[in-house]
Amino acid sequence: MKNLFTLSIALCWTLFAAAQEPDTVKAEGFRFTDGKIIETTPVKNQNRSGTCWCFSTMTFLESEILRAGGEPIHLSEMWIVRHSFMEKAERYVRLHGALNFAEGGAAHDVTEGIKRYGIVPFEVYKGLDYGTDLPDFKEITPVLKAYLDAVITTGDRRAPLTTAWKRGFEALLDAYFGERPELFEWNGKSYTPQSFAASLPIDLEDYVNLTSFTHHPFYTQVMLEIPDNWMWGSSYNLPIDELMQVVDNALANGYTVAWGTDVSEKGFSRTKAIGIIPETDPKGLSGTEAERWGQLTAKEKEEALYSFDKPRKERTITQEMRQEAFDNYETTDDHGMVIVGTAVDQNGTPYYKVQNSWDAKPPYGGFWYFSRPFVAYKSMDLMVNKKAIPKAIAKKLGL
Repeated sequence: MKNLFTLSIALCWTLFAAAQEPDTVKAEGFRFTDGKIIETTPVKNQNRSGTCWCFSTMTFLESEILRAGGEPIHLSEMWIVRHSFMEKAERYVRLHGALNFAEGGAAHDVTEGIKRYGIVPFEVYKGLDYGTDLPDFKEITPVLKAYLDAVITTGDRRAPLTTAWKRGFEALLDAYFGERPELFEWNGKSYTPQSFAASLPIDLEDYVNLTSFTHHPFYTQVMLEIPDNWMWGSSYNLPIDELMQVVDNALANGYTVAWGTDVSEKGFSRTKAIGIIPETDPKGLSGTEAERWGQLTAKEKEEALYSFDKPRKERTITQEMRQEAFDNYETTDDHGMVIVGTAVDQNGTPYYKVQNSWDAKPPYGGFWYFSRPFVAYKSMDLMVNKKAIPKAIAKKLGL
């Protein structure tokens, strides 16, 4: 009887220990420790508008103003968006509608826009004259495009376009974004948009775009063939290893990086605020891990890879992989953010810390963490201060 009682106690402890085991091996998630983080202005909210290109580049320029010793300032995103819509409209009509007339754009739209039209503070031109507190383009873009399409369909050799269509389009822009101020007061001084831009402690000629694809020669200026490059702007083309060197050198020397990327990957999680490129080849696994992996179904493997329950081995990115993904439409230009610093996970694996423009949401207050493989694989283009480019690379580019 005593032996039976002892056996029962032992069995109970065994079952109890087994029941507790899931707590000791439960998913640990990702734990990040920030490294060097560069000062930026607060996280913004682009809300229901496809204007990430403008929000990200404005934040990038605002960080450049801080780096140059200027005061924190929120520059008006909608000032540039409104002017970009007018330029797109003219080109859209000139090309008989054979252009991507949409909300998207690129970093150089912002710098070129400031050169042409100046800039104003957000408080001077919020661009929200349609009854909401945040950008909401669900009505604006369809209305603008419908107007332009009507203009295009009425024009032919027998009946040329009227002289009124541009004024009509400007009236629509005024109705939604508000009339543009020619003169305004700021901190006790009077400015025009052009004089205010000139007062900022940055030189717009310092900023260059970089990319990395093999269908163009390296170390030349190329036009990146993406729908949102409606301005047909050019970028310097670098091998991917050198593009990553530029990012690292910029951050190490206190420069942020405006980053155009693709967040349609399964390895990108909005809720976790993480971007990774997990390794799908089991060759790097140990014997028992490889055996277990081989017993999983395709669905189970995918769930395991993209569960974000813990850091995993990631793919080694090559130039060929980047090019294939771009050529096959697997990599598309769909989001702009700002790389603001470095971090490591609990295993010491390096990441980049990135500022987004989807409001200051959890888990990291509007910031995100992207692995080096993600940035190497999914970067479409970058904008950097040319002073942040390593000298050897800048020399190859003729900068």
